[in-house]
Amino acid sequence: MFHHPSIERPEFFTFANGEKAPLQFSQSEYDARLDNLRAIIAAEGLDAIILTSMHGVAYYSGFLYCSFGRSYACVVTADNATTISANIDGGQPARRSACNNIVYTDWKRNNYWRAVREAAGAGATRFGIEGDHMTLAAQNTLREFLDVEATVDVAPASMRQRMMKSPSEIALIKEGARIADHGGEAVRDAIRIGTREIDVAMAGRDAMELEISRSFPDSEIRDSWVWFQSGLNTDGAHNPVTTRALQEHDILSLNTFPMISSYYTALERTLFIGEPDAASLKIWEANVGAHELGLSLIKPGASCADICAEINDFFAERGLLQYRSFGYGHSFGVLSHYYGREAGLELREDIDTVLEPGHVVSMEPMLTIPEGMPGAGGYREHDILVVDDEGAENITKFPYGPEHNIVAA
Repeated sequence: MFHHPSIERPEFFTFANGEKAPLQFSQSEYDARLDNLRAIIAAEGLDAIILTSMHGVAYYSGFLYCSFGRSYACVVTADNATTISANIDGGQPARRSACNNIVYTDWKRNNYWRAVREAAGAGATRFGIEGDHMTLAAQNTLREFLDVEATVDVAPASMRQRMMKSPSEIALIKEGARIADHGGEAVRDAIRIGTREIDVAMAGRDAMELEISRSFPDSEIRDSWVWFQSGLNTDGAHNPVTTRALQEHDILSLNTFPMISSYYTALERTLFIGEPDAASLKIWEANVGAHELGLSLIKPGASCADICAEINDFFAERGLLQYRSFGYGHSFGVLSHYYGREAGLELREDIDTVLEPGHVVSMEPMLTIPEGMPGAGGYREHDILVVDDEGAENITKFPYGPEHNIVAA
């Protein structure tokens, strides 16, 4: 029998395989974000913060991981920051991190935690964690491998930092809004009776990925998508695309989502194939009215709850409030349908955050009229606004409403 020679199997190691890749933001941008995080370390008397969410790791390091059932982290101390990545990813995490990187192996159980301990440093006992992401099982293992004196949930404080966008973030988000509009044009051009939802969605996705590739040649091309829904499938804002063929008089929902270096933007519009009936037109126009009211309310000093209340009153006066589907808007940044959310900046009754210059929010009222009722379907318009000292800049340019989005049958 052939015996392999003894091979040293490290628990973790560094793997700088090639030069650093150009990151979306400057090193000084990432350094400033880490400085903000270190302010939390100082305020809470922590030795280290262990970020484990996709959005947390990406925001502070530039590295967006692909979990596939494995664990990742960015460990930040008063003087170091280190991403922790799995060996299966090779040197890509090191190339895409604006900080140090440690690769852990799977040759021994819990090598991930050994790498975390190495990055946190000897003597670290007080840790910040993302309480909305780290599972109970992970917290138990953290206590097992590190001499934990205390853990503090830093997710809310970190979220508040991410909510305030830098000038370079706003510049990227504006480009994302432009590319969302570009995808929307491709979607609109692909709408035909008999065409399937999936065919229309692919046209929009392809157009956006080509434009991202042209405009951001150094970025990773990943995660952009389109939801294009028709008929009954418009009743939910996040309903998956199907193979349903489009029919005359269908209500349609166009939703394009370009992702640039983990930054999310969106365009959402209601359309019809052929003239809508009177009941549908009335609902559509009411939702457009709510949208325009909401756009006028986005300004510094306005609270999320107060904006929500005014739009609620608008719908209530028209007997439509019971058909509202969700809050009227949300923040933008490092987030998407499967990573990240900035729940502290959503236009809902239970959010009292006051808008400030540097916030970026959507206005997106939605009404869902149940099947069998006049005007049945889901109606939604969505624009992105950058709050500034003067008010807010609407960076979405794709037109909305019946004057623009009735497609000839």
